[in-house]
Amino acid sequence: MTRIARTLRRLTLLFAVLVASTAAAGGLDKLPADYTFKPSDGSPGKVTFSHGSHVDPKKPGCTTCHPKFWKTLSPGATADGKPIRHDVMEKGGQCGTCHGKAAFGFDSCDLCHR
Repeated sequence: MTRIARTLRRLTLLFAVLVASTAAAGGLDKLPADYTFKPSDGSPGKVTFSHGSHVDPKKPGCTTCHPKFWKTLSPGATADGKPIRHDVMEKGGQCGTCHGKAAFGFDSCDLCHR
């Protein structure tokens, strides 16, 4: 790993710790903007992720998902860099970490695809 890559990794980790610390200290003033994923072939519609519907801004718990499942500074990017796939979600990966368990499942496409 190059020196620049190590430095970027350290800065990303520091940013994640700062965000988590801020969140633990009393919430975030503003959640990150909504992100619309690029639809793949055969997709029934766009999927827009909103932090507002996934977290409590007064107690966001950013480290529940970042950087374990999703990259912190790259909206829509999975931690492992692999594309988002429905078959992975249905097996408990990516969005399926919560959806299909603690959150609604995959029975109705229009809950996510609009």
